[in-house]
Amino acid sequence: MMGILEEVIGAVAAVEGVKKLDPNASLLTEGIAAVVGYKGVEAVTDHLAEKKDDDSTDSTDSTEQPAA
Repeated sequence: MMGILEEVIGAVAAVEGVKKLDPNASLLTEGIAAVVGYKGVEAVTDHLAEKKDDDSTDSTDSTEQPAA
């Protein structure tokens, strides 16, 4: 499973990105960016885990011999 550190890093990166785009961003905007960054890391990690599972399933299926 994913660690909290990765999610926090995603939130911090998103807030820093907002600050670079708009140095006068409101606290609400920064808060929204933090939530999006937090959830974005979770979504990307889940997607990559699913893709890894699919790839391992595909490679297992291709090594099986067809029935004669």
